[in-house]
Amino acid sequence: MEHPASNRTYLSAALSTISTSFPSLTSPKDAENILNKYFSQLSASYFGQDAFALRQEAYDDMLWVVLGWLESIKFINTHSEAHYGEQAEKAAGWYGEQWTPAFAHRARLFWDIASQGWDTSLCKGGMIWSPYLTPYKNAITNELWIAASISMYLYFPGDEITSPFGLPSTADAKAHDPKYLAAAIEAYKWLSDSNMTDAKGLYVDGYHISGWSRENPKNGSKPNTKCDIRNDMTYTYNQGVLLSGQRGLYEATGARSYLEEGHKLVEDVIAATGWNLKHQSVFPEDDTTSRKLGKWHGLGRSGILEEACDAEAYCSQNSQTFKGIFFHHLTLFCALLPEHLVLPSQLFLTKDTGREPPGNPLEVKKWHDKACSRYEHWIKHNAKAALTTLDSDGKFGMWWGAPPHSESEPDAEVELPDGAVDYRNNGIPPQWKDMERYRRHAPEQSMDFKTNDRKIRIRDLNDRGRGRTVETQGGGIMVLRALWELVETR
Repeated sequence: MEHPASNRTYLSAALSTISTSFPSLTSPKDAENILNKYFSQLSASYFGQDAFALRQEAYDDMLWVVLGWLESIKFINTHSEAHYGEQAEKAAGWYGEQWTPAFAHRARLFWDIASQGWDTSLCKGGMIWSPYLTPYKNAITNELWIAASISMYLYFPGDEITSPFGLPSTADAKAHDPKYLAAAIEAYKWLSDSNMTDAKGLYVDGYHISGWSRENPKNGSKPNTKCDIRNDMTYTYNQGVLLSGQRGLYEATGARSYLEEGHKLVEDVIAATGWNLKHQSVFPEDDTTSRKLGKWHGLGRSGILEEACDAEAYCSQNSQTFKGIFFHHLTLFCALLPEHLVLPSQLFLTKDTGREPPGNPLEVKKWHDKACSRYEHWIKHNAKAALTTLDSDGKFGMWWGAPPHSESEPDAEVELPDGAVDYRNNGIPPQWKDMERYRRHAPEQSMDFKTNDRKIRIRDLNDRGRGRTVETQGGGIMVLRALWELVETR
């Protein structure tokens, strides 16, 4: 259920870009009009979000909500400071600031509810994906917990709202609360030690526990509590969300190693698309001008980011958001670092995890910016590929690497790892379901799209499957935003 919350996050991020790009627009009046048009949609979506139903969803769904509203708060702060800073001293400032308390309250509420997913009885820690399924400790829920927790530490302004239903006292609802930082650091250490990366350095999807049962063994033996059944399926968004968490952990602790590990992840992702960072070009075997597609490298081919479901057009609504999510978090990761860090009053939290003491922020900033500049050509390459999928209505397609103007099914072989379970596109396997809870909570999952008959000739490969959707549009906008923020305006 990632799509609504992630699209709201895209909107807030895009508003931040519009705000900082006023000089590039035709006039300040037109710029403000465009921004207010979309901010009104963002604020209206607060009431359209079914906050009560979302409390019954999986923990990752709750954490998308947290990140979405914190991104909105970041935009409000950015716009208000940039365009109303001087006026704020004389008047009330930008009107959008009145939304901050409501957005902050919802972020806090969902962080508190999601915190129930942290579980130490299995695998020595980690977030459980869903309370309605057999325990599954997956990458995305833990990455979201890291990113949401550190974002709460950095951006949550505090909360004085007590509704609904007797929310615990607001005495602890303060800005820069160390509990958020502690949660992010603990989760990051657990994820780093979880063996959740493959030989290519990519995050696989997650772990189950063999022999798990709600009932204790009758023979008195101890139940297995280890994460020992790994799902080696890889998705693009599992490589992206952690990047903003690593960036935030650096800002909160000054430990450069968080950024170093983030850059290593980005480099591994780029290599898994078939792009050589050293030579700033596709791998030689993929450099072809023929209709033949390049070799699959794990997350793409010919230097273009790709989901395994793209070429055969069986992507679900969720999967259609994944590439956009990756580029959104890459943009957050590579945004210019601040000159001053938000450090806790005591640094014992970082020492407990073996992290180094804070380095010189200016030196780290210079190094980080230089490292991010190495990704510019790859970002351009992907933005150009995404633009080739635009149809006559200006809508982006899902498969950026699709051969243009093709009327036949491509020979696009995708090699999935042994034992990979692509549940995001093919549905949740029966053996994953805690049947007693699952039947009580949710209807049987079915595919949410119809696949076109392959006997019918389709001139545009991106019209197959779910076709062009709001999710594919979000992905296109996010890679263009990365191009603007990290390349064109640097």
